[in-house]
Amino acid sequence: MFKRFFPDEYVASTYVIPFEKLYGEGYRGVIFDIDNTLVPHGAPADERARKLFARLKEIGFASCLLSNNQEPRVKMFNRDIGTEYIYNAHKPSVKNYVRAMELMGTDRETTLFVGDQLFTDVWGAKRAGIRSILVRPIHPKEEIQIVLKRYLEKIVLHFYMRQKDRKTDNN
Repeated sequence: MFKRFFPDEYVASTYVIPFEKLYGEGYRGVIFDIDNTLVPHGAPADERARKLFARLKEIGFASCLLSNNQEPRVKMFNRDIGTEYIYNAHKPSVKNYVRAMELMGTDRETTLFVGDQLFTDVWGAKRAGIRSILVRPIHPKEEIQIVLKRYLEKIVLHFYMRQKDRKTDNN
């Protein structure tokens, strides 16, 4: 039951993902959530985010921001990043994951999704057939509806970690 929400990978931060290695594995596009994935909620692009997107371009990755926020928020973050973006994305709906791939010129096999929420980001990516990387939220302060989801996410992550530990033990 919970497996539909399991990420393909779970890491501490967007900023520790080995993008060079992933490029070597054939990935060519990265779709990102913004808030609590790249920066704290509502924050503009910081130095770390600017360096990440410059590095991705240098590696050869296409990128796209996919956010449930409205355009002013996404546009403000993207001002210093300069990548493709889709706002009001209605994640976990598959439609805009597909649109992001079209904007980047990638497909399901060559696209990654990076986000901090299981029930929107990861589930949408899984439904779209895209590899998903879940990151720990950058900042603990969140909107009330997200706080409630985080409680449920802890339960799902518990089962995800148990399954992952079992696979490790069997190898």
